[in-house]
Amino acid sequence: MTYATDRLHEEIAYVAYHFHWSLEEILDLEHHDRRRYAGEIASLVTRAGAED
Repeated sequence: MTYATDRLHEEIAYVAYHFHWSLEEILDLEHHDRRRYAGEIASLVTRAGAED
């Protein structure tokens, strides 16, 4: 099974936007590591929004 291209682009954009990492750095991550970073960023964003 391949990972959906649209989903991959969303994860790359999300991590790049928040961490300012290059495309190469993000693509060098293993799939599960990239998903985990995206999840952790989402948690931080959600918590920050709740504090406002």
